[in-house]
Amino acid sequence: MRYIFVVSAQRLKQILIVGTTLLLAVVLGYHERDTLSAFSEQPQEQVQGPHAIYKVDTKEKKIALTFDISWGETRAEPILDILKEKNVKASFFLSTSWVQRQQDTVKRIKEDGFEIGSHGHKHEFYTKYSDDEIRSQIRRADSILTEMTGKKPSLIRFPNGDIDKRVLTIANSLGYTVIQWDTDSQDWTNPGTDVIVNNVLSKAHPGDIVLMHASDSSKETHLALPVIIDKLRKQGYEFVTVSELISGTQVNSQEVK
Repeated sequence: MRYIFVVSAQRLKQILIVGTTLLLAVVLGYHERDTLSAFSEQPQEQVQGPHAIYKVDTKEKKIALTFDISWGETRAEPILDILKEKNVKASFFLSTSWVQRQQDTVKRIKEDGFEIGSHGHKHEFYTKYSDDEIRSQIRRADSILTEMTGKKPSLIRFPNGDIDKRVLTIANSLGYTVIQWDTDSQDWTNPGTDVIVNNVLSKAHPGDIVLMHASDSSKETHLALPVIIDKLRKQGYEFVTVSELISGTQVNSQEVK
């Protein structure tokens, strides 16, 4: 016995619309799973896959000033003087090729109580390295920083912010949390003190990670820094280290393809 089902044109149209929508949702779901997922609302420990932290989701006015150092011997000290004078916490990411040449400055960074993270060994584009060379550079920096400071670093920011899925996977597998930034001061371009100040103040927000530099190529950072600190403090911001910022909070991570 055969059964014949009669479906109206309107009902058939509804079925086709629903089916198409479901199929599109499945396709997009699989596509998004493997592409860039920016500013995840998940806590850090729940983010799947290799990831980097750019900022923290919080309503508290907490902000982390971070400084990369890769070369030079004159710019770090004035910045350290300002931070100490104004009682501001900060995090420094140090290239260990620089660390080996500037041991007294590294000692001061440690003794003044600032957080020290890795900036790798060579200041190069790590995405151009082989897997083995990436591991070698991270481990060499790890060994030098541990010996110099007596503490194994747990945070790393790669030179130039140059990362991809491979670099992140290797860094995560070696126990590192990769730190990027959400506000870029652009101080390394030496655009003028007022511009640096505006670059930070116009974008700063609760849970922000701010990128600055203490290498000799950044000639205006120490001039802009006191103004940035005073104005942010006037707005009610508390300065914390990156570790303090991300501890026990929701972070905005970026999962890289």
